[in-house]
Amino acid sequence: MFDKTYEDRLRAWHEFRNTLETSNDPIQSVIDKYQEPPQVSLYTDPWTESSWPTPWELVQENQYCEFCRLLGICYSLQLTDKFSQSTFEIHIGIDDKNSNTHYLLFVDDFIIGYEDDTYIHKSKLPSTIRSQQTYPMHPLN
Repeated sequence: MFDKTYEDRLRAWHEFRNTLETSNDPIQSVIDKYQEPPQVSLYTDPWTESSWPTPWELVQENQYCEFCRLLGICYSLQLTDKFSQSTFEIHIGIDDKNSNTHYLLFVDDFIIGYEDDTYIHKSKLPSTIRSQQTYPMHPLN
């Protein structure tokens, strides 16, 4: 999907989102998909919501830093019927233990972004992670 022209990327992204409707584990499927593009250095300022690309700008720009991958995952899930009633929030958290910054996507009771290749239940998030900023993600449809 990520190595195509813009129009072909849009088409492939639409087809991919359709597969999430029937996936046995759509959250893991979308995490796996966004492991595919090469990761670039920080491309979007996570602290400035007004600078975040829209879903279509993200597909057009095709530059996936750690934060943009999280946005891609969020947008992909938000634009499905399966998650149309879900609550999405992006949290920027700091780990008090090692001072690492974490970009986290909360989808109902699950968290994406704490572990690179999977998701966890929110009860499994270590207590050393303190949310510094929370951004509710408004419905896209």
